[in-house]
Amino acid sequence: MAYKIQKKIIIFDIDGVLIDSRLNMKIAWTSVQKKFFLKKIKFNSYFDKIGLPFEEILKKLLIKSNHKKIKKCYDDTSIKNINLIKFYKGTYKELINLKKMNFKLCVVTSKDLKRTKIILKKYKRLFKFIQCPQKNLKGKPYPDQINNVIKKLKVKKKDCIYIGDTHFDFLTAKNAKIDFLFAKWGYGINKNYQSIKNIKNIKKLVRYRYER
Repeated sequence: MAYKIQKKIIIFDIDGVLIDSRLNMKIAWTSVQKKFFLKKIKFNSYFDKIGLPFEEILKKLLIKSNHKKIKKCYDDTSIKNINLIKFYKGTYKELINLKKMNFKLCVVTSKDLKRTKIILKKYKRLFKFIQCPQKNLKGKPYPDQINNVIKKLKVKKKDCIYIGDTHFDFLTAKNAKIDFLFAKWGYGINKNYQSIKNIKNIKKLVRYRYER
């Protein structure tokens, strides 16, 4: 298969791309429902908005108060059940292969830094930069997080690609003016994005860009 894309930086979303965290999310949201009397807001309604910052999801669900308390409840339950989060089969091996091919691997996620560090503890050495939400940066679908990665690494946008699994990820890449690949194995619906069926396909579709 001929290579179609030349890049230096591969930026990954986490949920639905590197990890399967759906069950963990469901348990965390169930805890929120019980504690804050939100049983009418079903998990699927929450899950449909995955990819956005947590408080933005709450706003879209028309939850107007207790955002910080809800987030703490959600995060605490998620951490308590962190063992339910599973990396997709072959993920670690493929990340190692990509790094050996001279790609710089990064993460841009809406997940908070504390949980991201726990989840990626084993994998941290593989990533050049891990970008979680922070106060001075707007979350997805704004380009701030990706732009910050590009700024910190001092690279060109043409050399970067973002791999995500939701429409919000696509919009984030578009707003940052970098290329996007849709992960078909994730949680979202493919809306005619350029896509890959398996994480193993990344090295078949993307090759390292050598400066001449």
